[in-house]
Amino acid sequence: MNLTSFEQWLPVIFAAVLGLSMLIYVVLDGYDLGVGMLLARTGNNEAHKDEMIASIGPFWDANETWLVLGIGILLTCFPQAHGEILGALYLPVSLMLLGLILRGTAFDFRAKTKAENKQMWNRAFLIGSVLTAWAQGYMLGFYITGFASGGAVQLFSIMIGACLAAGYCLLGATWLLIKTSGELQLKAVRWARDALWLTAAGVAAISLTTPMLSERIFDKWFSLPFVVLLAPIPLVTLVLFVVIYRALKRLPTRLSTGNEYGIKVPFLCTVGIYLLAFYGLAYSLFPYLIIDRIDIWQAASSPQALKIILVGAIIVLPCIAAYTIWSYRIFAGKARALDYL
Repeated sequence: MNLTSFEQWLPVIFAAVLGLSMLIYVVLDGYDLGVGMLLARTGNNEAHKDEMIASIGPFWDANETWLVLGIGILLTCFPQAHGEILGALYLPVSLMLLGLILRGTAFDFRAKTKAENKQMWNRAFLIGSVLTAWAQGYMLGFYITGFASGGAVQLFSIMIGACLAAGYCLLGATWLLIKTSGELQLKAVRWARDALWLTAAGVAAISLTTPMLSERIFDKWFSLPFVVLLAPIPLVTLVLFVVIYRALKRLPTRLSTGNEYGIKVPFLCTVGIYLLAFYGLAYSLFPYLIIDRIDIWQAASSPQALKIILVGAIIVLPCIAAYTIWSYRIFAGKARALDYL
């Protein structure tokens, strides 16, 4: 489409806001979902569980604001696509909501319940984290196949669910490297190394599958000059995986001597991988919200409605961003024990 007016640019603006919201959500809520899933690796060590929960305590609830924002934009700005997408993803969305409810309930009750019941709420937080992460991965796999039917699509979506859960565990483990110390920090190194390979498999599976779904997407990636311009994306992604692997290999020796040099490298490189993967997916899909069926202009609300929503977005987005940045600045440093008064 020839974008010659502000009205034609409005769907592009809101598609960018939608994509940005989902990207920020995946990174921020991804690490705290990962921490929740990693509770299963601590055995009966309640002190480590408390320290892990404390590392996400000031952030986890606010991180989900970005998910609410993204779904709200999809509903109000792209109602036709919202109906199709949420209709096709009804079951995994329900599982995700169940997981989020379990997490929210367990987070508060585990700190206020009797000691003998704390383990139950720890398990609820773990199950809620696994459900949420796997459902999001399943939705991603099903979405990029254009909601096709068949056993192969289901198996692919199930696999992407497992890979995204591993990716969140990688984010969570590398977050714990920054926020914890001592024995738990060394455990986080092992957890990150374990999650690295399945994360790489998921990135590779999506990268190889997406161009094969549509002739249009294939041409966007492999016709000249795009194949040359886009070649650095998979190469840089591979380099980041190698950097993470090498950093995780060196960290145990450093940490055992109290040297924390480079502890942020694995987390930052993991975020970089998510950024590159998101850019590649967004480039492949644009301008469609549902592959080769509904583009952003077909799905968009009326220009008059979008202008009103834009005014609200201009007010709300800086507030959410400012609060997010402020909270991460205030609670920087190592995690402390959570207190509930």
